Amino acid sequence: MKYRTLTKEQLEELHVEFSTFLATQQIDAKEWEIIKKEKPAVAKEELEVFSDVVWEDVLAKINFLDHISEHHMNLFKCSETEISRIYIQWNNPTKSFLNSEDFSWFINNPLDATIEYFKASKKYDSDRNSELFKLIELGSVISKGELYSSISQLVD
Repeated sequence: MKYRTLTKEQLEELHVEFSTFLATQQIDAKEWEIIKKEKPAVAKEELEVFSDVVWEDVLAKINFLDHISEHHMNLFKCSETEISRIYIQWNNPTKSFLNSEDFSWFINNPLDATIEYFKASKKYDSDRNSELFKLIELGSVISKGELYSSISQLVD
């Protein structure tokens, strides 16, 4: 398995796609129930293969990732060959990117002396999708890139 098995909630959301996936392998709903009961290892393997297919599809479409914590923000632009990162550090312990009022203040005062910016790009060390998956597992979320684009103009 390349990534990880989808959660129960994720599988429930993708039940139609999973049914289609099973159908491509000539497994109908009745047969799937039998496999789950009588061959749990085969059922697990099918879930793992489906999960990897879903993850590959999702990861291939990612253009931006955001990871926001209390005093740090990592914004990633994910091209085919390299990843660009904008790192923002808030050096004011009384403010938090996780607080909506503080975040609004940050948006309106991005050049305040308590805020530091760093920008860098690098080629992927290994497989692009594997690297993006690791970032997601560490807490990054897929975004549309609005924040990255806004901040990028500021730091360029």
